[in-house]
Amino acid sequence: MDVRKEFLEFFKSKGHTVTPSSALVPDDESLLFTNAGMVPFKRIFTGDEPRPNPPRKTSCQTCIRAGGKHNDLDNVGYTARHHTFFEMLGNFSFGDYFKKEAIAYAWEFVTEVLKLPKDRLYVTVHTSDEEAYKLWQEHIQKDRIYKFGDKDNFWQMGDTGPCGPCSEIFYDQGEEHFNSDEDYMGGDGDRFLEIWNLVFMQYERSSDGKLSPLPKPSIDTGMGLERVVAIKEGKFSNFDTSLFMPLIKEIEKLCKKTYEYESGASYRVIADHIRSSVFLLAQGLSFDKEGRGYVLRRILRRALRHGYLLGLKEPFMYKLVDKVCDLMSEHYTYLNEKKENVKEQILLEEERFLSTIENGLEIFNEELKNTKEVFSGEVAFKLYDTYGFPLDLTTDMLRELNLKVDENKFDELMNEQKNRAKASWKGSGDKVASGDFKILLEEFGVNSFVGYEYLENKSKVLAVLDENFKKNTALKKGEKGWIMLDKTPFYATSGGQIADSGELGNSKILDVAKFLDINLCLVLANEEIKTNDELFAKVDKEKRMQIARHHSATHLLHYALRKILGPHIAQAGSLVEENKLRFDFTHSKALSEAELTKIEELVNSLIIKADEAVLETMPLQKAKDSGAIALFSEKYQDNVRVLTLGDSKELCGGTHVKNTSEIGSFYIVKESGVSAGVRRIEAVVSKAALKYAKHFINESMLLKTELKTNDNLLGVKKLKDEINKLKNELRNNSTNLEFKDVKGIKICVCELKNSDIKAAIDEAKNKFESVVVLLAQVKDDKISFACACKNTKLKAVDLVKYVATLTGGNGGGKDDFATAGGKDVKKLDEALKKAYEKIQEALVE
Repeated sequence: MDVRKEFLEFFKSKGHTVTPSSALVPDDESLLFTNAGMVPFKRIFTGDEPRPNPPRKTSCQTCIRAGGKHNDLDNVGYTARHHTFFEMLGNFSFGDYFKKEAIAYAWEFVTEVLKLPKDRLYVTVHTSDEEAYKLWQEHIQKDRIYKFGDKDNFWQMGDTGPCGPCSEIFYDQGEEHFNSDEDYMGGDGDRFLEIWNLVFMQYERSSDGKLSPLPKPSIDTGMGLERVVAIKEGKFSNFDTSLFMPLIKEIEKLCKKTYEYESGASYRVIADHIRSSVFLLAQGLSFDKEGRGYVLRRILRRALRHGYLLGLKEPFMYKLVDKVCDLMSEHYTYLNEKKENVKEQILLEEERFLSTIENGLEIFNEELKNTKEVFSGEVAFKLYDTYGFPLDLTTDMLRELNLKVDENKFDELMNEQKNRAKASWKGSGDKVASGDFKILLEEFGVNSFVGYEYLENKSKVLAVLDENFKKNTALKKGEKGWIMLDKTPFYATSGGQIADSGELGNSKILDVAKFLDINLCLVLANEEIKTNDELFAKVDKEKRMQIARHHSATHLLHYALRKILGPHIAQAGSLVEENKLRFDFTHSKALSEAELTKIEELVNSLIIKADEAVLETMPLQKAKDSGAIALFSEKYQDNVRVLTLGDSKELCGGTHVKNTSEIGSFYIVKESGVSAGVRRIEAVVSKAALKYAKHFINESMLLKTELKTNDNLLGVKKLKDEINKLKNELRNNSTNLEFKDVKGIKICVCELKNSDIKAAIDEAKNKFESVVVLLAQVKDDKISFACACKNTKLKAVDLVKYVATLTGGNGGGKDDFATAGGKDVKKLDEALKKAYEKIQEALVE
């Protein structure tokens, strides 16, 4: 039975719109990852976004709980149902149906679609929720309904905001299988398994704790796919189901050992973690040293350590990617598109970690000898800082030995490191704004952007806000503030494209930004601006055009990258300005000069084709079905704007040229790495490209003048030949050294006049089996010493220190090679003489 499909089809039949899973990295700064099915709808529940039409949705949302407040990482592999990656089935009502329908739908699905036996089902409600208590009695016997308090049956998004009682459905897995003291309804045992939570969002909690009824109560539900599949397949652990066992079988093949549940925690960790890794990487996240990318790295490295316990001491996780895609790609089609790139990124990360794990484990095992109950926090931090062992990995290794780590000391050292980093970080200066945006949304709704069609129009001032986003009545001359226009031609910073500049009446537009989808202009008032004023809004046409040219070029660049490097290429960020573009993309290695040349040539050929830009607005699913590329990091409306430039077709809300020929020339200025698995290309077009080309032409002319030739390449070659000739002459001069033999060891101590001192020493080391060579060279009244010792008891570092000291200098190095500096040139001859005598005495002894 395909539970996922049956669930979505069922609620579709009940008037719900099926919504695809949103990105695992949410558009929400308060969350590390999307950790529940309601996250994509959070702003609708809070009233920050208007209700959709129709006001019913259903989804199967991919979720990650591996960091922050919701962190199940430590439990994964050791329990039957904890996962870092899981799928949450949910149905949502935004001010439409409420408890009666939600309860009826849930019961119908569980008993008639899933066909779970009714005598195995139990329900819980909040102690105060008499309405839900009575409604459930229409479906299930009264003695199967339990009342619990806030801890178990009251849901809230935060300390304030929408909240309400909830009702949970439990499945009895059988007394014959679970009969501990905790195996009762409300206990911590596994007999009664929660499978579905229905949240009745009916209150607004204020900062003083008061609950006020919401004018339009809503429904938010969540059913864990993995738990339901386990019940349907008669399994007591999610890991024993068809969702995980194919992966565990693959791990068995790799380590050539048979999986047994009681001792198989490592198998379960790997099976869980490869799912998280594949989905995060396929959605554009990369391994990193901080933030979400660091959590991804922790997940993979934890799996690698468990692989190590199974005897897998070479990269193996990348070999499991195909199986994840086989299991999941029917519903998540993008997995197959990204499969090869995901494998490549995982392999590189495995190689990085495995190169250090041996040393880390050696240090870990050494410290274990000194550990009785608590493992050293200093050593744990060293393992983290030097060898890439996350704290939870060290904790995991200690847990198997019933030991703990000194987390207080670890945290102290970690905070010291963070403070050092913070002190050296200048920051971007960005601030997350908070202000009266919700008031504006309720009063005026979202204002109209007309900038695609018009660069000038007469607009009405709907609202005035001060610099701190607080509603005002007017801006006085000389003041800065934010203006909401009824219809605005000014493009707000969005999708990598910077904001427009321009004028509003006689005042200057300094910035344009979106808050809750409201387009606001930051204005420096040259005259008083007040609400209801009608002013002429005018976009800086030249700046807009240059931005549009660079933006359209990013689409052609994206197309060229996919064409030349492969379909695994995905956008990982961009910046579009009037003077340059920056495009980040997923790729595991630096681009060669040949690849960059091909990309540059392809983009320019696409520009020359002079294709008309085709812009269409259509439903999101239709756009995807037509082949338009969408980004996981973007949150799209139901209707989206699709840009077609020749063979390039992408979703984009930015401003663009009307014809590719308007872009002009395209030059790649720089290619570099951003993080593991992410590369960056910087490029210029149009006026900026002309300026870039002119710069190189001027440099070329200057070079011709300096080289006194009309052929720069010929001139540079001639110059290189002369340099090489002089180097060879210096090397040849070094052969004039005279060596004496002392007990089979060749010795040379002298001053070199016009030779390469390093080349002379290298030649001596290559020429003789045993040698001591100490050379000095004077330049600008300063002495340079260099010494080499080969197959002798003498140490070069001691000899250069001795001779340098005699001339008022000092130095250092290694036993086989060392350098030093001297100051008093007058003492050089005497110093060399004494050094020679010291060498002779040492060898004769």
